[in-house]
Amino acid sequence: MADQPLRVDLTNCDREPIHIVGSIQPIGFLIAVSADWIIARVSENVGKFLGRSSAELIGQPLAAFIPSRAVHDLRNRVIILRGPDAVERLFGCHLVEGAPPFDIAIHLSGGQIVIEAEPGSAENGDATGIVRSMVGRLDQTTELGGFYREGARQVRALLGYDRVMVYKFAADGSGEVVAEACKAGIGSFFGLHYPASDIPQQARQLYRRNILRIIGDVNADAVRIVPELDEEGRPLDLSLSVLRSVSPIHIEYLKNMGVRASLSISIIVEDQLWGLFACHNYAPRCPTFERRSVSELFAQMFSMRLESRERRAIVEYERRARDISDQLLGAVASDETLLNDPDWLGDILTNAIPADGVGVWINGNYAFSGTTPPTDGFRRVIRALNGTAAGKVYATDHIAALVPGGEEFASLAAGMLAIPISRSPRDYIVLFRSELTRSVRWAGDPHKPIEYGPNGPRLTPRESFQEWKELVEGRSAPFTSSELRVAETLRATLIEVVLRLADEAAAERHQANARQELLIAELNHRVRNILGVIRGLIRQSQPEEEAVKEFVKLVDGRIHALARAHNQITDDHWGPAPLQALIDAEAAAFAAERQNSIVSSGDPVLLNPQAYSTMALVLHELVTNSAKYGSLSDGGRVLIEWHRNNVGDLMLDWQEAGGPPVTPPSRRGFGTTIIDRSVPYDLGGTASIEYAEGGVRANFRIPARHVSEPRSFAGPAIKLPGPTQLHKPAPPPDLLRGRTVLIVEDSLIIALDAEDIVSRLGAANVTTVSTIEAALDSLDGGTPSVAILDINLGDQTSFPIADRLLDRNVPFLFATGYGEQAKLPMEHRARPVVQKPYTLENLARSLGDLLGLR
Repeated sequence: MADQPLRVDLTNCDREPIHIVGSIQPIGFLIAVSADWIIARVSENVGKFLGRSSAELIGQPLAAFIPSRAVHDLRNRVIILRGPDAVERLFGCHLVEGAPPFDIAIHLSGGQIVIEAEPGSAENGDATGIVRSMVGRLDQTTELGGFYREGARQVRALLGYDRVMVYKFAADGSGEVVAEACKAGIGSFFGLHYPASDIPQQARQLYRRNILRIIGDVNADAVRIVPELDEEGRPLDLSLSVLRSVSPIHIEYLKNMGVRASLSISIIVEDQLWGLFACHNYAPRCPTFERRSVSELFAQMFSMRLESRERRAIVEYERRARDISDQLLGAVASDETLLNDPDWLGDILTNAIPADGVGVWINGNYAFSGTTPPTDGFRRVIRALNGTAAGKVYATDHIAALVPGGEEFASLAAGMLAIPISRSPRDYIVLFRSELTRSVRWAGDPHKPIEYGPNGPRLTPRESFQEWKELVEGRSAPFTSSELRVAETLRATLIEVVLRLADEAAAERHQANARQELLIAELNHRVRNILGVIRGLIRQSQPEEEAVKEFVKLVDGRIHALARAHNQITDDHWGPAPLQALIDAEAAAFAAERQNSIVSSGDPVLLNPQAYSTMALVLHELVTNSAKYGSLSDGGRVLIEWHRNNVGDLMLDWQEAGGPPVTPPSRRGFGTTIIDRSVPYDLGGTASIEYAEGGVRANFRIPARHVSEPRSFAGPAIKLPGPTQLHKPAPPPDLLRGRTVLIVEDSLIIALDAEDIVSRLGAANVTTVSTIEAALDSLDGGTPSVAILDINLGDQTSFPIADRLLDRNVPFLFATGYGEQAKLPMEHRARPVVQKPYTLENLARSLGDLLGLR
């Protein structure tokens, strides 16, 4: 079935075209000339045809022996040679005066011009008409099997061989006789398979370069080329020679088949060796060069028609697959749950790529439809797929070659095509094909071991070509290249669907988060306003009795402690807040005038909202009691230290020193109850308080689930704070002395509270309004020194008032209960914002910064 070179440099066969050297067949002769038409080499039988010995020709000008007209025609043919593998032909050329003409082939080899000549046939038939008629018969066939058979019939009719086969290569290199035309009584090779080793890779390379090869008589003696090597020690490359001899191994191969003559014509589809026209004769046969050239032209037309048919079939198949892909995209776009429905996926995907079952693996979840491996086997398949090339379709007709133990479920799933639907190896849709147990008819045992014969290592040429059947198990029908291209299209579609769903889910999450943040902001605003109203009511309702005034002050402090804690945790969307900020906020009001009175020490930690509110009340009571009875009442100090133990719990210690002698309380009040029971009851921790004479000592354990570490980011190292000393200066009582203040606030109680605070800061005149219209009217009547604007006024905002104040260069600040969710227009983006509820400290600090008085 194949030609193999006489001498092969096996060390280079994978890197460069094989060189055939040594001899040609005796049906013609060869002359190699240099560029200046000096004869360099000839075949030994040249005297038989030209009447001149090889010694007479070598080294002489070609024109000294060939008529000038023939030299002229040969030069013209050389001029039109294009490409490294080009061969030109010249029919009916008179090389010897008065002798019959020759048919000539010309090509270039190693810088020399190789001229091969055979006695002319003098047929001079209408080659184009013959080929046109042959191709016309091909075009009348409707299916590929008939197309192959008609091709074999036409070649046999043209060349007259006993048997003409269409031999097709498989992906693994083996071959199959897919069509045959032969004379009666010689048996049939149709359907037989031949192992890949029958046609080595070296020979396949030559088949692509030199389309037609002929052996006129397997018993003929080859004719040597002289000299065998040139002056540089190189043989003549006969890769493109039409007369070249073939390997003795191949001659022996043909003899064992009983074949006396053969001819093969390459079928090239998409620049790849698709197969061969293989012609056998059981007596010597050598069709004329002209007929061989016509058959070569027909084979080229056959290849073009075959490529066109296969391409049309592929285009039609892929068009239907694209329709299915569009259907899939549209269906999932309207119902994303279909992506998790293996039955639906199986129906739609197997309409594009035939399969027996579908397995879906998404985020570790799996589902099946049809015939698939068992669950454990499917998991092993997914693990194996994660080790293949990421982001590419993977197909095999033999799962057991990829998955250890895959033969256990080969009867259910022997082959698979995996379509990844995520960018990294993780999620797949896998199409499974069941085992296809089939009998393959081989022309002899394909597993016969290599033996050594007189011509070197080879499959000892078949001494018998009796049909040998092999039962193929554990494999499925292979996936075709078209199916793989369709799978890539489906992969792109599925990834587009997944990404679109991910984008939609992200957009929905973003909208949900936005709605949630808006709701939280509105709730926080209402809570802050309620706390502000309660504090305002308490302060505005103070009676004359000192005892009741003290009680009101105590309740107001506790409410304010909760308000401050609420501000801290809602500033970060109801997230964890720093313990240090809580200590600063709770202690500042009591230790504002005494530097170094409270010292805190510990690594930065965050408390979750529940723990933060609880500890706000606990620390408030501790600071309040210390300011009344303990070290903060008489020039002493408080040391607050914390650390995390080996299980992550927060251990916080409160130690007073330097104050008056401590005696245990005679009764247990509400404040003591808060200190002693809040952490165990609300947080599941522990608390203890000791009334030592030298100072109160309290210890708390807050469970680890309420504690977290601040996030760290890449960048310059951040120095953790050491002991913190609280010494914020008290607001000056004359901060607003002589100034007029405009307060815009829609809650009367909160407005009165704010009015009292700015009056305590020395304001000469305070105007309080609740609406935009009233504020603008007030501005029409006069310009204040400074203004405080609540951002939200019912269903309106105070931004129009801010615009008017900006035009008049009046300093002002905003107030809000929305925390950081308050959105300011661009022109007011840098304006200070005070968080509600109002306190003397936060208003004094913000107004001082605004007026440049701090």
